[in-house]
Amino acid sequence: MPTAPIMEPSDLISHKNGRQRKMTTLPSENMRDVDRGETSSPEPEVEEEAEGLIRGSDSEDRRRRKARPGIRGELGNILLLLFLYVLQGIPLGLAGSIPLILQSKNVSYKDQAFFSFVFWPFSLKLFWAPLVDALYFSRFGRRKSWLVPTQYLLGLFMLYLSLAVNSLLQRETGPCVVTLTAVFFMLAFLAATQDIAVDGWALTMLSRENVGYASTCNSVGQTAGYFLGNVLFLALESADFCNKYLRLEPKDTGIVTLPDFLFFWGIVFLVSTTLVAIFKRENEHGKGKRKVPEETQGVMETYKLLFSIIKMPTVFTFCVLLLTAKVGFSAADAVTGLKLVEAGVPKEQLALLAVPMVPLQILLPVVISKYTAGPRPLDVFYKAFPFRLLIGLEYALLVWWTPSVKQEGGFPLYYFAIVLLSYALHQVALYSMYVACMAFHAKVSDPLIGGTYMTLLNTVTNLGGNWPSTVALWMVDPLTWKECQGAVGQSCGSPEEAGLCVKEGGACVTTLDGYYVESVVCVVIGLAWWVWLGKKMKRLQEQSPAAWRCRINQ
Repeated sequence: MPTAPIMEPSDLISHKNGRQRKMTTLPSENMRDVDRGETSSPEPEVEEEAEGLIRGSDSEDRRRRKARPGIRGELGNILLLLFLYVLQGIPLGLAGSIPLILQSKNVSYKDQAFFSFVFWPFSLKLFWAPLVDALYFSRFGRRKSWLVPTQYLLGLFMLYLSLAVNSLLQRETGPCVVTLTAVFFMLAFLAATQDIAVDGWALTMLSRENVGYASTCNSVGQTAGYFLGNVLFLALESADFCNKYLRLEPKDTGIVTLPDFLFFWGIVFLVSTTLVAIFKRENEHGKGKRKVPEETQGVMETYKLLFSIIKMPTVFTFCVLLLTAKVGFSAADAVTGLKLVEAGVPKEQLALLAVPMVPLQILLPVVISKYTAGPRPLDVFYKAFPFRLLIGLEYALLVWWTPSVKQEGGFPLYYFAIVLLSYALHQVALYSMYVACMAFHAKVSDPLIGGTYMTLLNTVTNLGGNWPSTVALWMVDPLTWKECQGAVGQSCGSPEEAGLCVKEGGACVTTLDGYYVESVVCVVIGLAWWVWLGKKMKRLQEQSPAAWRCRINQ
């Protein structure tokens, strides 16, 4: 079972990160003509401009036929993009590992809920993406103006954390969750900002023939970075794992410590950013490459466009449904991994279970897309919904069963096989819903403003998964019932009362775990959503294309 909160494919796959894409708009008169299905004769100057574009396109095609750059000619740019996306995944992977480390130090679930705000920036970056796109120093470069300072700050934050993280995690009174949350939130915020800049740069760094490799670099690079910062780090940081598999003589610590890991990547960020700032020109145009004119949409115009899209009745309804659809899965997705760690499952073993899932995560979108390519992709979403709810109940049974399986030497192999199978089934249901949702986004997005439209829907989808996870973590402790055994007249209703219970020689024993209460409540809420709102979501597919088109007053 991966880190908690469990990352959706949203966090690793390029087109779900809510990134700001370039958009084009037509004058309002043309847009009204499109809405009515009419055509109008163009103005003379428009005709002249179109003819010029055609002539330019023909000459450009002739030049491309003479000298196509190919992937070899741009291998350096592709490798640079891949490296930048790997760097982006490092802080995300580290942020995903911290909840498991905190859980091993017995922090409260309210503290875990507070730390979960770290995962919000990638779901909210649409709100500052227009600023990144419109404000820059032209001499230095449109994308480098944001990329260079952002990565410098990422490196400096990591160096600061390498000096302070031990004191933040190992205080006598418990980990300083507020400071950890603030610092890692800034790391995630900077990584999201870097993502906006790199995405924009990818469109002009590569030629038109090779620009398709940008999404591959994003998916592979960000996944690799997350793997390095999460799975690999947790494995090398674990003394048990290193002593069992990597050492001849056992030691009390792992091969790598968190301060060492942060220091290493902080230096990598600073050095690589300096090299990019000095040696990589943003506006260079080599042989076989054309200068790509980028349209700059004004900041206020972009925000007005977003507001006009949200005001549309169909989009507003769809956004409300997206924001509430994942409530039923919140306990399973956000709390299960932490509960398994609490039950004694090694956190590095849980992280390593994500490795065999990689081939499945690559194949699933390909297979599922065959069933979502038609006119009703949300039918797949609707059918997968109850199966994912049932898997949530199965997760609760797995957590309940875990303590009885534990042995002196750890957990038997068949236990991890069952966990892996459970996680694989969860991925099938999750990807079915995810691919169906993305297919519907692509189907309804107005092509005239497709970039902003898709970005908005993807952002709402991500946010619809984040806020229920935070609430689910927050509610575990209030829903948990404990009683003081061994001390008459004492209770365990609060940390202070629990402390008095222990002073009187008693012990606080959990009589009802809030996770199980949440699991049942979430499934009930999810079933209610599926019965009533799920059908409403399916009916949105019956809306005419005009109901999704946005009228913009120029």
